[in-house]
Amino acid sequence: MRDKWLRSEAEMQNLRTRTQREVADARAYATQKFASDVVEAAENLRRGIEALPPAAEDEPDLLTKLRAGFEGVERSFQGILERNGVQRHDPKGQPFDPEKHQAMAEQPAPEGVAPGTVLHGWTSAWTLNGRLLKPAMVVVAKAEG
Repeated sequence: MRDKWLRSEAEMQNLRTRTQREVADARAYATQKFASDVVEAAENLRRGIEALPPAAEDEPDLLTKLRAGFEGVERSFQGILERNGVQRHDPKGQPFDPEKHQAMAEQPAPEGVAPGTVLHGWTSAWTLNGRLLKPAMVVVAKAEG
């Protein structure tokens, strides 16, 4: 009878621990679908900023104000995402990691760059509390020959 009681107590402790872990995971990742959708908006905002012509001294005042406004909105938006556990990770210069990167193309490695290094990221990788939301789409350096 004592053995059954001890096993039952151990089983209950395991159940409590597992339930606590599941509840913590549910709290941390409950917004995963929403965060994935918001990441798309953040990337579209970045694409819009990059579509503007490069800054020049003689550009119209309106264009300067628009660029500054869009960049301010992006900084604010990025801050909100970071406060809620969503992080952007720039892949450029990192070794290719199939867990975080999706190779879209390969290019010959330039001088001084090791094969397997990310040369350019078309998009950034995004994580929610350390869990991958969206992999980065990248161009990877390949060995010659």
